[in-house]
Amino acid sequence: MSEPVNPAEVYERQFVPALFRHWGPVVAEAAALGEGDRVLDVACGTGALTLAAAERVLPSGEVVGVDPNEGMLEVARGHDAAIEWRAGQAESLPFVDGRFDAVVSQFGFMFFEDKPRALAEMLRVLRPGGRLAMAVFNAIDHSPAYAVLAELLYRRFGNAAADAIRAPFISGDPDHLRALCAQAELPEVAITRHEGRVHFASPRDLVRTERACIWTLGGILDEHQFEQLERDIEESFAPFRDPSGALTFDLPALVLTTEKG
Repeated sequence: MSEPVNPAEVYERQFVPALFRHWGPVVAEAAALGEGDRVLDVACGTGALTLAAAERVLPSGEVVGVDPNEGMLEVARGHDAAIEWRAGQAESLPFVDGRFDAVVSQFGFMFFEDKPRALAEMLRVLRPGGRLAMAVFNAIDHSPAYAVLAELLYRRFGNAAADAIRAPFISGDPDHLRALCAQAELPEVAITRHEGRVHFASPRDLVRTERACIWTLGGILDEHQFEQLERDIEESFAPFRDPSGALTFDLPALVLTTEKG
């Protein structure tokens, strides 16, 4: 069966089970979601966290997922008719002040153009006493396999390719996060590290997934370069393979929480 060409379908089929799905319950727990809560998931993608929120707050609550990418929302709408899926930017959320009991977000913050503005918007749509919980990947030096991949890309193809892989990790410093929260005038925040694991069938499977993803290596490398990367990564990722040949490695995250006064 050929790989889907829609980047959102690739995200749902490959990245969600490998990287994202198991984080939904972690963030939902950090936000203390419960039956009847009104919840907004910012940068919801195809809905990994949104679905975890729905399991906790429906049927008496309300769950809304917002994302700027219509392709992601199209895939998300196939999951659960009880969830409202809305197009919108994190920096300008299309909701009135104080609408939600909780705002959650996972692994989208690092791509926001104006991070303090996005944080301020999340706070704005929370009711007094409402909870914010947001996950970002820890810095790349805490994720050895991706650090190896970034170094390999730099040596073979230069800074642009390496930076495309480093991009998801740029918000993974607690001091940097606190500084952004201070700019957004958030209340005191707590930042905790949570351990995570990534699973791909093989190193080449990871490369082929990244190849189809416009948010990382898709559009950065050409066909010949991807073929070279598939060859090179077998040796570079040998330490991260289990006895069956599958790829398994650590990918920790930071979870930021706060409560609106």
